[in-house]
Amino acid sequence: MPVSRTGSIMERTNAKGQTVRTLRFFADSQRRTVNLGAVSRAEAEEKLAQELADVQRGVWRAAPKPAAQSVPTDVPTFHVLAEQWWVRAESRLTKGTLGDYRNRLEKHLVPAFETTPVDQITIDAVEDYIAEKLAGGLSPRSVNMHVVLFAAILDGAVERGMITGNPARGRKRRVRERAPARSYLDSASHISALLNAAGELDAGAASSKKHIKRRAMTATLIFAGLRISELLALRWRDVDLAGGWLTIGKAKTDAGVRKVRIRPALRDELTGLRADLGKVDPNKPVFATSQGQQMSAENYRNRVLSPSIKLADKNLVTAGLVPLPEKLTPHSLRRTFASLLYAVGESPPVVMAEMGHTGPSLALSIYAKVMQRSDAERAALIVLVDGVTDGSAESSPPSESSTDAEGIGEALSAESSAQPSPR
Repeated sequence: MPVSRTGSIMERTNAKGQTVRTLRFFADSQRRTVNLGAVSRAEAEEKLAQELADVQRGVWRAAPKPAAQSVPTDVPTFHVLAEQWWVRAESRLTKGTLGDYRNRLEKHLVPAFETTPVDQITIDAVEDYIAEKLAGGLSPRSVNMHVVLFAAILDGAVERGMITGNPARGRKRRVRERAPARSYLDSASHISALLNAAGELDAGAASSKKHIKRRAMTATLIFAGLRISELLALRWRDVDLAGGWLTIGKAKTDAGVRKVRIRPALRDELTGLRADLGKVDPNKPVFATSQGQQMSAENYRNRVLSPSIKLADKNLVTAGLVPLPEKLTPHSLRRTFASLLYAVGESPPVVMAEMGHTGPSLALSIYAKVMQRSDAERAALIVLVDGVTDGSAESSPPSESSTDAEGIGEALSAESSAQPSPR
């Protein structure tokens, strides 16, 4: 297999204001990096030429890791400290978090600092690690998550007097990230397209897949704003169709334990689902597997949301319409719910209460966007959610005094913990 004869020199400025250089090239079918430190550009180019010549001749070998130094027993290597931290953290973290941490440790942090005594891990070493990972193609977000874990492990060394400061802590150890785009459905046509596509998939599903209620699941996310974990944990005992409320009993915060009003669009979906199922066990999931057990979030994403989006986009394009926004997730449908509440005239405190939020940031950020919505679009959304026209008293917009920024701030301050009342 031919070997690449090219390489590159990566440059950055360290905390001391020095320009440090790192070589990057391929050898033995792997991307290799060689840290040179604060050498001149000419020295770096000469070293790169030497490395590439060795690669071409087939004699290049990775530099051996330095032998573990003899250190006092009270100053462990990073590998030992990480293992001690893992034992203490394992019982406190979720399975998913443990999987993420294991990946960062085993594939990145431990190989880089395995034999280094923790009192010899410097700020320069941490910044060199950051530069190497960025040069290797990791995103700023991923690198920052590495540093967060690195700092958490080294905190234990600080607390035990092994080191006087944490070299992975501090704002300068963080890489600037671009704020991710937050997608959600903001038009009645797009919401209807997604729901109709889910319904089409329901109608065409094989008999072995009829238990997956794609339209009803998607409608519950859109019209009740549940987190995906809350949707999958929802039991029939939590659904009060007569009274018109969903009870959300488990959540990340106290505010997350809440009641969400079952508005007409959702009531129709859940009533139809209940009729199709016949007698139901109040303790069983509303959206269950074929064995009556709770579904996984992965099942919803792969078997419900992804194919529904694909079909909806196909239908929209065929009709000459704009396809759905990109990168829709279950959480996008939760943000859609917040937008819908404003469309039907709810106030920010009600939005916060039904979303299960303790702070006003999401309520106000979405409010600022939906205020730009046209009257025609707002009317279409009201019909979609409540089946009423914009001329009804119930769907009339909030008064000016309750919708200006000052009024919203006062309302949020006074009512942030209020539960919504029936409309």
